[in-house]
Amino acid sequence: MKIIVSPAKSLNFDKELPVNNFSTPVFLKDSSHINEILRRKKPSQLKDLMNISDKIAELNWKRNNDFTTPFNSTNARPSLFTFNGDVYNGIDAFTLDDNKITKAQSSLRILSGLYGVLKPLDLIQAYRLEMGTKITIDDSKNLYEFWKNKVTTFFNDEIVENELFVNLASNEYSSVIDKKSLNTKMVSPIFKDFKNGKLKIISFYAKKARGMMTRFILDNEINSSDDLKGFDYGGYSYDEHETQQSNELVFIR
Repeated sequence: MKIIVSPAKSLNFDKELPVNNFSTPVFLKDSSHINEILRRKKPSQLKDLMNISDKIAELNWKRNNDFTTPFNSTNARPSLFTFNGDVYNGIDAFTLDDNKITKAQSSLRILSGLYGVLKPLDLIQAYRLEMGTKITIDDSKNLYEFWKNKVTTFFNDEIVENELFVNLASNEYSSVIDKKSLNTKMVSPIFKDFKNGKLKIISFYAKKARGMMTRFILDNEINSSDDLKGFDYGGYSYDEHETQQSNELVFIR
């Protein structure tokens, strides 16, 4: 099976790693090319391009200029143990045992504006480039155009027909996949919470829930969408009444 999640803006390069084996991003040459384009941009241009503060623009200008290959354990860090947002709090990767890290390496994929797609142990350097950033790369008018065929082909080469494909990424990131060309059906769980007496998708909780479902899959033998319905982490439960489509399972709490 395959699971896709979004990256995080927040990065942690300080926490002690629980692993000492690494892998290299499959699209690192493309990442280097994109970085060369970013490297030419001044902090003020990055600020306008990404709608960020002067401080963050300066930080990312430095990151772009510090980017160097080849990646190794001294200048880069495995992606799963570097991203540090709500999704990754839900995954709680630092408590995964060796067997579950191995399982994650074979099944979990992180979509990225700079790297295209990452495996958990793929090394990354500090960056900020959201998939929705309106940057022209060669003949591609944006990152979706640049990555769509590459990323979709990557997944089609990995998956077997009808393999379970669980989309736990945001729309911004999952849209980089050409779903019509994907060799399997994509299941996209939805997480809702009660607020003021009504069920709503609350971004903060939904992000963490995506991470918790990722952890649930890594913790258990999940091979079908029916298996996913057993998800109960964080107080969520499957709701058949709220589920209107078989590929959009709804979980509530």
